[in-house]
Amino acid sequence: MKDKYIELRINRDFGDILTAYFDFLKQNIKKFTNVFLSYNGIFLIGLLITSYLLVSGFVGMISTNSALYGIDAGQTDDETYWIYIIAGGILFFLIFLMVAGLNFSLSSSYMIKYDEHKGTGFTKTEVWNLTKEKLGNTVVFILLLIPIYLLFFIASIIFAFIPLLGMFAQYIIQFFMTAWIGVSFFSMLSENKGVTDAFGEGWNLVSKNFWKSVGVNFILGLLNGLLMFIVLIIPGILIGIYTFHVVENNVDVGGIVSTVVYTLGLCALLILMVYAQCLSQFINGILFYTLHEKTYNVNTRSKIEQIGQSEQ
Repeated sequence: MKDKYIELRINRDFGDILTAYFDFLKQNIKKFTNVFLSYNGIFLIGLLITSYLLVSGFVGMISTNSALYGIDAGQTDDETYWIYIIAGGILFFLIFLMVAGLNFSLSSSYMIKYDEHKGTGFTKTEVWNLTKEKLGNTVVFILLLIPIYLLFFIASIIFAFIPLLGMFAQYIIQFFMTAWIGVSFFSMLSENKGVTDAFGEGWNLVSKNFWKSVGVNFILGLLNGLLMFIVLIIPGILIGIYTFHVVENNVDVGGIVSTVVYTLGLCALLILMVYAQCLSQFINGILFYTLHEKTYNVNTRSKIEQIGQSEQ
């Protein structure tokens, strides 16, 4: 049976936004995961290489400098492992920037196509074509986030000196920024706006609905985090058991088996972090449609006009 279309352009209250998000996720998670895997393949391989470099570096340093094995590999090995760690860190940073832009755009494009087709009757190629079409704006958008997050970092340092209230203020600003950036990006793709116009539109929508925007991102961000934690429980337990086995039986932590286990574990964690980012953009997609409809009543006026035409 065909899934029922979840109408997005509705002025929802706080509780309805939460319900709509989980209904949308339940209906679309399988198809979107297919899109995610189809267009992230090369980056997933890159994350695997990154995980190998980081694990090889850290595990190698632990192994060679541990008194348990009575080994002193000298400065040369330490330098080699530091090269692994630095190379892995740089590679991760570069991949993270590219993946952030790609998946921010993929998840937004997916929801836009869902709204256009009034359901899941679209192909992953359509999602990719919209993503490619907006690639230039996406790059500019991501670059503008650098000074924005720099200002947030400075503000966080200032708030750190204010006991308790500073911590709450920091979190409020953080969730406001998440909503503003997500809604702005959605406005850019959905309404074909320029980057600066999209930031302005996002600020207008989110600031007028400040507590709703902050609250939605806080609650659903927390629930998404719990969901990712549940997914990681089984592999986390398995890696924990293996680590206990390594410690108790004096297994060489720098061996091939250990490296493979920890590399796969770290790679799975990084992939889930990227996937969770996509889910967070779905949150702000529903928030965008809600705030946009509340402000402009586009869908409501369209329905009224259709009723008027049918009565003539």
